[in-house]
This record gives sequence, structure tokens and C-alpha cells, in this order.
Amino acid sequence: MDFSSLVPDPTALTRIFIGGSWLEGPCWIPSHRHLRFSDVIADRVWNLDPLSGSASIHQESPDHVNGRTLDLDGSVLQCSHGGRRIERDRDGSISVVVDHWSGHRFNAPNDIVVSSDGSIWFTDPAYGIIYPQEGHPGSREYCDHWVFRVTPEGRLTVALTDVVEPNGLAFSPDESVLYVADSSALTRDGTMGRHHIRRYLVDDWRLKAGEDFAEVSPGVPDGIKVDEAGNVWSSSLNAVVVFAPDGREIGRVPVPEKIGNLCFGGADGTDLFIAASTSIYTIPTTTTDCRRASGRA
Repeated sequence: MDFSSLVPDPTALTRIFIGGSWLEGPCWIPSHRHLRFSDVIADRVWNLDPLSGSASIHQESPDHVNGRTLDLDGSVLQCSHGGRRIERDRDGSISVVVDHWSGHRFNAPNDIVVSSDGSIWFTDPAYGIIYPQEGHPGSREYCDHWVFRVTPEGRLTVALTDVVEPNGLAFSPDESVLYVADSSALTRDGTMGRHHIRRYLVDDWRLKAGEDFAEVSPGVPDGIKVDEAGNVWSSSLNAVVVFAPDGREIGRVPVPEKIGNLCFGGADGTDLFIAASTSIYTIPTTTTDCRRASGRA
């Protein structure tokens, strides 16, 4: 695949917001036609109209919220570092979805996705308890970092345990594969310091046959998204890196700041929004998020 067929001009990057401390969790809200994102360190959630450039605070002091996604009903699900829980936001009204596993608090839920059956999947690294500016100091109460699933009936299950520090996650268009970013190189040295995207076969909502999909460099994969053709778009230290479904790198969009996460959105879903350290950037593409294309978001 020619990268220009996805991103006609990789230099056409526009900064549409500046002034954050560590921006994360971008999510396009179709009902309001704006981008919602977090400043994890400054402890705010913003709404941004990308056309006018107008930004407003959606939540002040939300307790260090990080990643978010839309649920099937259009409400927003978000990961609270400070609250160590998954929350639901209905137009500013916050409720708790889940905050414990087997009597133990989570570490600091980081990223989240919803599958077509209504299950909620989220990663639980420890950044919010080991970096005080991103949450509150604390302990790993279950002594690890896992991926969890909340079934449509509300039952919490452990979905995955073999990623060292799971971060971003995303499904393939047909939901036969789940991709999970391992960002353990952020906090570990030597052989345990990984900067890879893993992929798992999904069999009746169980994850099997895990393997490395791609290595991301420089930096680590944080947020990841999958487009309608199955290409995987990953953050890195200095670019959005795009991989074909077979793991081949097919192109990069250079970004002048360290990237936290990204999402597709805009009027027709083809604008790529990038949360990068202090700024939000956007660039036109010819594709869209596979979940929007399938009608799931």
C-alpha cells in the first residue's frame, strides 16, 4: 500500500490547541461535533471545536482522567488514574462502572475500548500510582498489570496477563484480533523494557495465540487505533507510525512533540487528531476508524 493513499500530505499537520501539560485520551463526540481530551497532569478535561478552535473545560479536577471511548449508547467511558476506576460520563454526570477486582483496587486504568457485544475492555498499568503528577501514590494491590473485560451483564473478568505493561488497545475491523501496546520500556530496563504492539486472536471473546505484531521506535507505543482497512496507527516519540495488517510499516506522520494518543473524527471521520504532550494536532486522511466505518461508534 502506498502511504500517500492514506495520508496525501504527511507534512500537512495543524496545531489546533496548545497549553496542556500532558494531553491524552482524545475522543470524537459525534453528537456534539467536538473533540474531548484530557490534560492528565493539570487534571482537566477539555472539549474542542476543531473548526473554530474554541476550547472549553468539560470537567475541572476529574481526578486525573486518561483514556476514553464511546459506549454503544453514545455515552462516554473514561479511565480515572486518580480514582483507580472506570467511569461513565453522561453529559457531565459521572458514575462508576467498576473499581475493584477480587477485593483489590485497580492500579490506574489507562485506555479503553468497547466491542460490538457491549463488553468493555481496558488496560491497567501503574502510571497513575508511580507518577504522582498523574494520580496519587499507591501500591499495585494485585501485584501486576492486566487487561480486563466487563461483560454486558456487568461481570468483571481478567482478559489478558502476559503483557508487561499494557497501554493502548484496539480491535481489528472484524474483531477477530485485539491489539495491545506494551509500553514497559517507559519504566523498566533490560529485557523487560518492551516497546511493542502485541496481537491476540479473539475466540468467543477469549484471547489466544498472543504474538508480537510490531516494534515501535523511537519511544514506545501508547495509544493505538485501527482504520477501516485494518491498518494500525500508533503513537511514538516523534511520529504517528502506521502498520499494515501484516505488521509492515507503511509510513509515518512526523509530530514535533511526544505523542500520547490519537483518534479519528471530524465531519466525515477522516481527520486524525493527535494528543501530543502540550498540544492537539490534526491532519487530513482518506480513511476512518474501523469502528465508525462499521457503525459501532
